[in-house]
Amino acid sequence: MKQAQEWIHAEAERRSIEIRGVIEQPHLYPWSTILVVPTDQGRLFFKATAPETIHEAALTQKLAQWFPDCMPELVAVDVTRGWMLMRHGGEQLRKIIRPAQDIQPWAPVIERYAEVQVGLAGHVTEILALGLPDHRPMVLPSLYSMLLRDKESLMLGREKGVTATELRQLEELALPFEQLCTDLAGLGIPDSINHGDFHDGNVLLKDGRITFFDWGDASVAHPLISLRTFLVSIEMALNLDEYSFTPEMAALVDHYLRPWQTFASKNDVSTAYELSRPAASIAKALAWRQTISHLPDSMLEQYAWIVPEVLREFLHYMK
Repeated sequence: MKQAQEWIHAEAERRSIEIRGVIEQPHLYPWSTILVVPTDQGRLFFKATAPETIHEAALTQKLAQWFPDCMPELVAVDVTRGWMLMRHGGEQLRKIIRPAQDIQPWAPVIERYAEVQVGLAGHVTEILALGLPDHRPMVLPSLYSMLLRDKESLMLGREKGVTATELRQLEELALPFEQLCTDLAGLGIPDSINHGDFHDGNVLLKDGRITFFDWGDASVAHPLISLRTFLVSIEMALNLDEYSFTPEMAALVDHYLRPWQTFASKNDVSTAYELSRPAASIAKALAWRQTISHLPDSMLEQYAWIVPEVLREFLHYMK
């Protein structure tokens, strides 16, 4: 904390930014922390990530270079330590959507996100070089098999864990899932970035500007798997039942899918969306497995159940 504050003061001074008041720490998680810095130029936000997601700083720096209009406005970055100092990006989309339970404000956001993914398809090699997980369709089957061998992550036979029956079902789906991934990869939609945690709390709005932030869970993957967390976010915002899919949600998905028709027919893009749903579940389970593997034992119980739960989601979509 002391080193971080010294760095913040030094970087602010270098840019003639005057810090006014106490630096506060509103968020502290095992995987990251946030500090709020009051200054004469408005609030700045400092973020530090855990070692396993230290690539977030370098990734955000690259994204801000490629898409400066919709990425965090960075004041300073230390990619070695995974530190970022950013300008205030506005209010969370969540604060608009959830009180009114109106998801229409998602429309320009989801469309812009698809445009960013299309643009980043040409930067996959550079993005992978930053250290992001590789969750592309042709890699997922081997990662799936590895996951099923990790009985600790599965919580096999324990409360909230994978049951013996569920494990047998998951093992029997190994070959069908491999074929699904082959089919998904063959539809012509290029691999790109998957935000990994694309919900209404990770989108900021300010004077018409959209900012996508919190890229710590990002991976290189089939782009359409990003819709998983987006749809779960809407379920929560509208208090819907699990696996709900309302006409309003369908309209937003259509907004998102439209830019991908540059690469494939409308029917093939729709097919890719359906195939991406179980693939998204596996990518999410892998991401949580990575996160949980670094948690102290005292915190495991709070989060360990998520991997088995997301695998049950996979079973639902593979029916």
